[in-house]
Amino acid sequence: MKFTYEELVKVTEADILHCSNTSGALSISTDSRNINDTNVYLPLKGEKFDGHNFIKDAVDKGARGYFTNDKSILFPQAKFVLYVKDTLEAYLKLALYYKQKVNPITIAITGSSGKTTTKEMMASVAAQAYKTHKSQLNHNNEVGLCQTLLSMPTDTEVLVLEMGMRGLGEIELLSKYSEPDIAIIANTGTAHIGRLGSEENIAKAKCEITKYLHKEGCLFAHDTKLIREANSFDGQTVYVGLDSPELKDVTLNTNSSTFTYKNYNYELNIEGLHNIQNALFVINAGLKLGISESKIAQGLKQYRPIENRWQLSDIAGFKIINDSYNSNPESLKAAVSTFLTTQNPPRLLVLGDMRELGENEKNYHKEIGVFLNNFDDVKLITVGGLAKYIAQSTKHKSLSFENCDGVASYIFKNIEKGTTILFKASRSMKFEEIIKELNQQ
Repeated sequence: MKFTYEELVKVTEADILHCSNTSGALSISTDSRNINDTNVYLPLKGEKFDGHNFIKDAVDKGARGYFTNDKSILFPQAKFVLYVKDTLEAYLKLALYYKQKVNPITIAITGSSGKTTTKEMMASVAAQAYKTHKSQLNHNNEVGLCQTLLSMPTDTEVLVLEMGMRGLGEIELLSKYSEPDIAIIANTGTAHIGRLGSEENIAKAKCEITKYLHKEGCLFAHDTKLIREANSFDGQTVYVGLDSPELKDVTLNTNSSTFTYKNYNYELNIEGLHNIQNALFVINAGLKLGISESKIAQGLKQYRPIENRWQLSDIAGFKIINDSYNSNPESLKAAVSTFLTTQNPPRLLVLGDMRELGENEKNYHKEIGVFLNNFDDVKLITVGGLAKYIAQSTKHKSLSFENCDGVASYIFKNIEKGTTILFKASRSMKFEEIIKELNQQ
């Protein structure tokens, strides 16, 4: 996206500290390492850095101008210097301004788990009928929102956004600067309960997505008591659940699922009831967009999991299912249930710590161990100081490791070749290192 100097000043309500040249089309850069003479440098603050420390570097590399929230940072060799109180807010204002110019139908998606899968499914379906742009990977915070909006092609017809949060008020902010037409709350659970304190607060935080939802828009939400109680949206709301009488003929296969919904047959190239649940949101949103059932079905069938989300591979004589991007009690139970009901023996669970669960974190892990007692023929390895409570609470034989060291070597030397192995843990456990090491055996 290119801006004029006048647009930059007007949209961000900036004070002009210096100006010697206003010509040309200008693009925003937040990275001082990649700057050219068509860029305006916009410094952001993070937990461990402050982009204002790199303004001089950006100017030295040829930045046309820059924003600052400190009037004392003044380098006259820049063509212009613009002062704003909050550079992140300026970034958000510019992103929304551009989004309003393109004016795509905007679909915003959140949830304690499943939001990335739902976003990817939704983008696959929307692309069957519209020119579609989506959040990349999990760019689901304020900076990611700006990057997504400002990289949007001018002919975009449908915009699919993923919205994450770590506390109250964050999704409301994302909603404010994206103005969605359709919102999806995939589910709520205990993810981030350590920060938010209760499942009620989590539901409240997720429902913030409707704060700036178009009044004539639509909310598709997981049909739970918590969501119904937290939802204050006055517009059209459709609650979606697996207990819908319109959902029939569900078949879970190895690496695929089939089902009938609203009298139309669908197929997913991924297993699990939780993924059918995600697909139901997408089907309803697709119908709202006016997409035909046949094109929705085509889009869903074309969906493939992205990095570390139920990724299948054959490594060192084992069938690997890598679902280690994230883990919380709900997503772990769903993954384990899917794995143990669709994969034939021999099979092995490698489960790691679930993080950010607060003061009851041990109990949440113990509950997983008890949950495993519902299944037969379970082989289990746990990794981490919390995951060991899964092993201690289950009737099944298990082996526990304090960290990832030695896990790959043990599997290679002691687990029967041909075994299907599910890796599931919070991202910070870095289970991809186990898989990488196993591949090197």
